[in-house]
Amino acid sequence: MALLPILEYPDPRLKKVAAPVAAVTPEIRKLVRDMAETMYAAPGVGLAATQVDVHKRVIVIDVSEHKDELRVFINPEILEAEGEAECEEGCLSVPGYYDKVTRAARVRVRAQNENGETCDVDAEGLLAVCIQHEMDHLLGKVFVEYLSPLKRARLAAKLRKKQRLAG
Repeated sequence: MALLPILEYPDPRLKKVAAPVAAVTPEIRKLVRDMAETMYAAPGVGLAATQVDVHKRVIVIDVSEHKDELRVFINPEILEAEGEAECEEGCLSVPGYYDKVTRAARVRVRAQNENGETCDVDAEGLLAVCIQHEMDHLLGKVFVEYLSPLKRARLAAKLRKKQRLAG
């Protein structure tokens, strides 16, 4: 297993739309393991393949207290979304920044797991938020795009300055 580098906003590669996974191969299972290791090390509760510059529809999530309930979503699609909830979100691609985003309170998602089996998941609370957040990454969208243009511009300028100083 390997830790993968996480792209940081406003990296243009975060805008790429992920392609469907044709088959769950050993390569995809290795990607899932590497993404999980990267997510746990960061530490985070979710990671989309887009964030590690792999543009395939793969997400890993673990919102459990003890970080021992890894969930894998390959080719996820939202079948149903209900209600509305505002939650403070953060993102491994936007380190140190948190803000409120409104999303569906409950979702039903269909996806394949790391064995290629298709299953439906009903989610609410943090899991529902995390699924929607990570699925946005697969569409080339970062959570800060839900914020006002002024907040986004300030954040992008701050992050570019930080990257210049680090480089």
